Amino acid sequence: MAVLTRIFSDLHYGDRSSTVRTLGQLRPLLEGADRVILNGDTVDTRIGPYPEITARDRAEVTAFFHGQAAPITFITGNHDPDISTHHTLDLADGRVFVTHGDIIFDNIVPWSRDAATISARIKAGLAALPAAERTQLAPRLELFRRVSASIPQRHQAEPNLLKYGLRLAADTIWPPTRALGILQAWRETPARAAAVATSHRPAAKFVLIGHLHQPGHWRLPTGITVLNTGSFTRPFGACVVDLHADRLVFRRIETRGGEFRPGRTLAEFPLAPP
Repeated sequence: MAVLTRIFSDLHYGDRSSTVRTLGQLRPLLEGADRVILNGDTVDTRIGPYPEITARDRAEVTAFFHGQAAPITFITGNHDPDISTHHTLDLADGRVFVTHGDIIFDNIVPWSRDAATISARIKAGLAALPAAERTQLAPRLELFRRVSASIPQRHQAEPNLLKYGLRLAADTIWPPTRALGILQAWRETPARAAAVATSHRPAAKFVLIGHLHQPGHWRLPTGITVLNTGSFTRPFGACVVDLHADRLVFRRIETRGGEFRPGRTLAEFPLAPP
């Protein structure tokens, strides 16, 4: 295993809600790491109303990260379902399970305007799978990525600031029941993520996700610890997981001098021998 593996997620580069204005702001996060893992939603690669903007943002992300000294691994998310072939990673001899996190919900984003459409497409896709594969993680993730790719962008690529704000509100705030859906998803996430690990990665003691934009760490009665690295969007911000040979460190990402840097330690967990 690399001496230091650094993991964070949900850059949402190119989206006006992202605090990442230039990719160069991320360089301090890459320094000192032997490997960097971007755990989904790095950039929106789905079909959208401005394909030239989508293509430009994707090209910028690819060029920037592939030009870094540390090896970069992209894990897919629901916004970038085709950014790589990695939907999960198993680290530290299987004790650490990394995936974006949308797999824990059968409609990917339960509070979204597209939830009903997503749910119907996933249900149809599962029905088309051989019965033995419907409960297996790899075929389910492949299906989730196909469905994600079929859902077009809404506000994400809108270049006009006023239109962006109005569409963002329509997509995430109105009606008020949408906020209740977000709160419910936050409450359910730790247990759901732990359940996925119990079913599909029984050796895992740590589950690393993003997706919900709510950074935090939760110790479950089963002994599994779920960590969410949040996002580079307001209001909660992002965290980073530093994985060493003998410990896992959960740190706040701080902004200093216009750059993103690993900040204060929020929690530290020993990695027991396998």
